[in-house]
Amino acid sequence: MSEYQYYEFVALDRPLDDRQQAEVRALSTRAHITATSFVNEYHWGSFRGDIRRMVERYYDAHLYLANWGTRQLMFRLPRTLLGPEVAEQYCIGDCVTAETSSRNIILGFSSEDESGDWVEDAQTSLSAIVGVRADLAAGDLRPLYLAWLAGYGMWERGEWAFGRDHDDQLEPPVPPGLRTLTAAQRAMADFLRLDRDLLHVAASASPDLDAVADDPRALAAWIADLDVAEKDRLLLRVADDNAASVHMELLRRFRESTTAAPDQAPRRTVADLLDGTARHRSERERREAAVRAEQHARLEARRARQRERRLNELARDQDGAWQRIEVMVATKKSGQYDAAIELLTDLRDLAERDGRTDVFARQARALRERHTSKPAFIRRLVTVDIEASRADRQCAIDFGAADG
Repeated sequence: MSEYQYYEFVALDRPLDDRQQAEVRALSTRAHITATSFVNEYHWGSFRGDIRRMVERYYDAHLYLANWGTRQLMFRLPRTLLGPEVAEQYCIGDCVTAETSSRNIILGFSSEDESGDWVEDAQTSLSAIVGVRADLAAGDLRPLYLAWLAGYGMWERGEWAFGRDHDDQLEPPVPPGLRTLTAAQRAMADFLRLDRDLLHVAASASPDLDAVADDPRALAAWIADLDVAEKDRLLLRVADDNAASVHMELLRRFRESTTAAPDQAPRRTVADLLDGTARHRSERERREAAVRAEQHARLEARRARQRERRLNELARDQDGAWQRIEVMVATKKSGQYDAAIELLTDLRDLAERDGRTDVFARQARALRERHTSKPAFIRRLVTVDIEASRADRQCAIDFGAADG
């Protein structure tokens, strides 16, 4: 399989000016570059630029994936919106990283899978995920917890991911709302291969979101109560082309002021989460297997009833059925041969049900003898062994299985 790599960068808060676009163009002559995006695909070779530096200097979000199983995300946020002391609680090896510059924090999320599974429509992945940056800036820590959880989820796919000393590692603070993820958060969880069973177990300790945090009327009342001087300062920043940053800061402050601190539930260890996931998955699979078995049984019962009705109808005109078979075979057409075999099979099953197999066997042999000059039809008779009884057919099946 040939190599494939996909790189995408997006500027959200402020577009790149002509000088900045020229600088990133110098890194790749083949990339599709606009004032807000940089996209390139490689079928051989690699991007020669420094990804972290690209994010630090130009872009707010980055996505990378390769067909050997590597997936990476990177987000840049002002340190005033997400402090490093908060982000660092969720860091885990190379899976979740947080690096700081003078003004920003750069979050990195990574997932590896040696199976090299592929993401369809890679070009739409970042657009579906990028909303988590606004969530983080507004004080929603669910994306950080999801990335941390996905990192330890790799342990289930391969125990090479972490040492046994991680068994007793405590989970970071569990944010509210893990049972009601946003569309962007769910897309991010899928991109990072977060196991649904692991998320289910982890979410059991997550309180519900406070409805006030998403109430536009409550937000309007909170803004109305802001000090006039504070409003002027915020408006000046908007006029200075910092509207996106102001928007995220306002949402974060609103949530912090209106959302009650979550109950400090006991924090679980990594071993607790993974063991709980194994139990939950086993129980879920048992329930699903039971449902499938019940559905299969209902389907088979319905098929049996339908077949019984068909045999009852056939029993009322068996002579006519044999005549129709003669007509079908006489056409010397493949499709008619198949229809004749299907009707013969029904007649055989009817004979077995009614204890008249000897009569059917004589009629089937006579049919064969009348049409020995039609090898295509005879081959079909031999293939389905139309003259054999059900007991003989089952014996052949059992013998074949034992022989295999």
